[in-house]
Parts: sequence; structure tokens; C-alpha cells
Amino acid sequence: MSRIGAKPVAIPSGVTVEVKSGVVHVKGPKGELTYALLPEVSVAIEGSEVKVTRKDDSDDARARHGLTRVLILNMTIGVSTGYEKKLEIIGVGYKAQIKGKALALNLGHSHPVSFDIPAGIEVAQDEKNKNIVILRGIDKQLVGQVASDLRSLRPPEPYKGKGVRYFGEKVRRKAGKAAVSKSAA
Repeated sequence: MSRIGAKPVAIPSGVTVEVKSGVVHVKGPKGELTYALLPEVSVAIEGSEVKVTRKDDSDDARARHGLTRVLILNMTIGVSTGYEKKLEIIGVGYKAQIKGKALALNLGHSHPVSFDIPAGIEVAQDEKNKNIVILRGIDKQLVGQVASDLRSLRPPEPYKGKGVRYFGEKVRRKAGKAAVSKSAA
């Protein structure tokens, strides 16, 4: 039996979970999320817990048992507290500015890059360091995807470490070219 799928999901206070015709609806103070259930699993609400069970022991059902439970857990956390990712922009002249529903980035290209912020994501900059971009939202997958898309505009390079990286990410540095010795000339 799946150890992850067998654990019940505790429903935080202020959050309501409903199952209607194969769709899980989770509402909370930060918003509402839905998830269409897969045919191999079923969801039951028992008191202040959500229990996920699988219909048989096939490989597909076993794989999706734990997946469904974790997705419902992520939804309850998202609508109650939300998710946050921080990105650091490192490099001389590299900067970010929030302009309406877009993020204008100068990342060492010959032109500024405009990144459209998707619905459901809130973008802010750190008060002390304007080169730290903070992404917030209730959908864990969407927050992670937007952070990954921003990072892919200029991934950190190994020689000087310039680029966009996750906050706290360590970049392995490489040594540059060795100086040419005078005896070789």
C-alpha cells in the first residue's frame, strides 16, 4: 500500500473541501482551486480530513494514489497560506522592474526582455535589494513553473556566476583560461 497515499490530509481551519462529480473543490481565504480526479482513485471527506483510496491494485492506480493525495495537500496549503519563490538577479547592469502586468528585465542582452505575468501570480521586489524578485501564488505548480521560466531567460553561468538563480542556489564555479606562460612565447 502506498505510504503517502494512505495518510489522510488534514483540512486547515478556514478551508473547505468538496467533492462533486469527480472534481475536488478547495476554497480558502486566499482563493479557490479545483482538481479533476483520475478514474483510478476516489476521495472521501471524513470530518476534518480528506482520505484518498484507490479502486484496485494495478500499477496505474498505485502510482496515482499518492499523487492525488499530495496534489490535494498542496491545494489546501495553497488556499490557506500560499506559496512563494524568490529569484536573485546577479550581474553588472542586470535588473528587474515591475511594469503593470509585465516584468521588464535587463539581463545583458542587447534588448530588455518583457515577461508577461500570468493570472494567479503576484510579483514583488525585495525592499532592501531590488534584484530579488518574489513570486507568490496559491498554485504550487504555477509558481514553480513561472520561476523556472524566469530562470531560463538567463540561467547562471559557471565562470562569473551572472544570471537569474533561485534564492540561495549555489552555482559551481569554473576556473577561467589559464594565463599563457612567457616561456611558450
